[in-house]
Amino acid sequence: MGKRKFFIAGILTAVLAASASVFSGGNIYGHYGDYGGEAGHCARVTGNIRASAEETGTEYYVGGMPAGFTLGVGGAQVIGLSQVMGESGCYSPAANAGLKTGDIIEKVSGIRVKTTQELNDTIAKSGGKQVILTIRRRGETADVPIVPVKDRVTGRLKIGILARDSVSGIGTVTYIEKESRRFGSLGHPVGGETGDTFLGGDICSCTIVGVTKGIRGRAGELRGTLLNAEKFGTGDNVTDCGIFGTVDETYSLNGNITAYTAAADEVKIGDAYIYATIDGDTPKKYDIDIVKVDKNNKSNKNFVIKVTDPELLDKTGGIVQGMSGSPILQNGKLVGAVTHVFINDPARGYGVSIGNMMQSDLKGR
Repeated sequence: MGKRKFFIAGILTAVLAASASVFSGGNIYGHYGDYGGEAGHCARVTGNIRASAEETGTEYYVGGMPAGFTLGVGGAQVIGLSQVMGESGCYSPAANAGLKTGDIIEKVSGIRVKTTQELNDTIAKSGGKQVILTIRRRGETADVPIVPVKDRVTGRLKIGILARDSVSGIGTVTYIEKESRRFGSLGHPVGGETGDTFLGGDICSCTIVGVTKGIRGRAGELRGTLLNAEKFGTGDNVTDCGIFGTVDETYSLNGNITAYTAAADEVKIGDAYIYATIDGDTPKKYDIDIVKVDKNNKSNKNFVIKVTDPELLDKTGGIVQGMSGSPILQNGKLVGAVTHVFINDPARGYGVSIGNMMQSDLKGR
């Protein structure tokens, strides 16, 4: 059995306060190091996906199971600036050079760096001479000259940053296409609408071990453990509507129900239900109402939903972080996934249509 890591749901359910969106970016867990400091294919989905999958013969396993996601950031991402104690005093080369939190260092003097260790090694080989950092900031690249400083205490060359090369968190799998085993999850951007770009990564088994109940003004959250040795899939596409990829052939889906997807005009205001996991690793069915439908919304807010299930309301207060991706079904068909919770009313939130979710996967590849 691999190392056990405890996580609070992070890349998960976005939080809405009135008209403003407050995302749970602070709960994304990265693999940190102080570098210069201390320290796929939705089968048979075509066109604009207005036709239901029943018409095309495509059947899906319904998700609802929690999963741990580890995604690469495409380099070494700056998560903080630090001071370096050099011979001439204490200062931050990175801050003086204009680096900012969120910048992703992709190259050092033309040498590609994909991990924080590679960044550390490349800086160490500079000999204290100026290097050129190629950084990505909100989709744009720039070259930043910087001179590493030798730390007076450790003797290491540093540039004064805290960095990570991946992020981890828990969320919910929405669906798995029966034949191709292509999956979709989360339903919203990773870390919120921040402009960050994430690469693919591993998907691991997750067990929910606790819940912080949501109340008015504060979103609740799921707490889970990730068992790193139990990888069951690979994510290869990260979009505004979630994480997509392929589930391993060895991962058993015998306990999952199957369903066809609903066309956009089949979704109606009224009774519906979700599959979610708030304890352990087995999804359970909970009642909700779809109270508003916006078929023309092209993002991840096609429905307003309201939790009506007494058990779910009692244990979670409604929708909590970590439930993002929980599949929404109506009349036996898969219509979408939970994406957001209203911070002023945790029983309510948004859902994305299954069509928009699958279309996002197609466009992102």
